[in-house]
Amino acid sequence: MEQNKKILRLETDEFWADSTVIEAGDYVFVGYCMGNEGGTIQEQIAGAFDTLEKRLAKAGLGLDSVVKMDCMFRNIKDLDYLADIIKDKFKGKYPVRKAFSTDFLRETMSFQIDAIAYKG
Repeated sequence: MEQNKKILRLETDEFWADSTVIEAGDYVFVGYCMGNEGGTIQEQIAGAFDTLEKRLAKAGLGLDSVVKMDCMFRNIKDLDYLADIIKDKFKGKYPVRKAFSTDFLRETMSFQIDAIAYKG
């Protein structure tokens, strides 16, 4: 297999039996980014981006490599807090994104990000 065709599981979670960071060819898939669980929605959004940055770093990337994000909210009305944090974190290099509401496993979770980054 060519070097850029390998699938590298850079971070796995044995308990949940999944990978949270996978590099596949020119793309890096990052899942289950959350942080500051139990904090305010602003704290949880900021914490999720901190986790995303740490996971991207495992592939040698930063936020500027993110091309798509799924932003999941417990309460979709909290979407109002997202844009300012994205503007601060991405400095005009915004990814494609969608936001939707979902039920989370734990009551203290209010926000989570899944993302795709381009490594090419």
